[in-house]
Amino acid sequence: MSFLALAGKRFLVMGVANRKSVAWAITKSLEAEGAEVIHSVRSEARLESLGKLLGDRKAYICDVEFPEQITALAEQVSADYGPLDGIVHSIAFANYSEGFKPFHETVRKDFLQATAISAFSLVEVAGAFKPHLNHDASVVSIGISSTDVTAENYGYMAPIKAALETSSYNLAKSFGADTRVRFNTVNAGPLKTSASAGIPGYLESYLYAEKLTFRKQNLTTQEVANTAVFLLSPASSGINGQGLVVNAGMDRNYFDKEVVSLAMRPEQKK
Repeated sequence: MSFLALAGKRFLVMGVANRKSVAWAITKSLEAEGAEVIHSVRSEARLESLGKLLGDRKAYICDVEFPEQITALAEQVSADYGPLDGIVHSIAFANYSEGFKPFHETVRKDFLQATAISAFSLVEVAGAFKPHLNHDASVVSIGISSTDVTAENYGYMAPIKAALETSSYNLAKSFGADTRVRFNTVNAGPLKTSASAGIPGYLESYLYAEKLTFRKQNLTTQEVANTAVFLLSPASSGINGQGLVVNAGMDRNYFDKEVVSLAMRPEQKK
């Protein structure tokens, strides 16, 4: 028997965008352990673009910006499959309609839309699926490890990801009143994904983060997926209401001598 004991379990993965997605790496890892994975994506167009990748896997359409679609998703999945053993929330969206601005110039409608999709949707998904989760199911959300860092090129998403993380903690408390359903977040360092490619200056930030890791090598998407799969499994039954940081030590190494040297004496850069 596998240590993770995932064979025969069923999970809903929300948020696959392409083969570079964390959600896709989680899917492949769950399936390798013998679990069944079903998907939800935000639009018909996204579903069509994923046709070859998903193959004959079952996928539903659910745009979490609209609560009625979340309710319908829970009802459809329950009718088709019965109770789930877990959910992966790997959803984030930001519409910088007027471009990147200083934080104090953040546009209200953009901030609220991004909050509804990227953070509050977890609360609505949890509420809709509560009757359709096994008693000891696990819900895992994908966050970031730098919610308390003021990264200019990340705009307003850091505080929204912080809202996602604290929402997960509070859901753990709320569900704990009458279930053993667990809620945790995987707080990842910088990754090479299609979403990150659209962030201005991201490559420089990614390379800088790599120098701050203890091993001088950034994360792989698979490393983040591995953590999520562990949290979905019964092997992590004692972990609840937590945010697990996965960033190869980046946040512990600000005073690395190489980074300090390059910052103070940039002419030494090779």
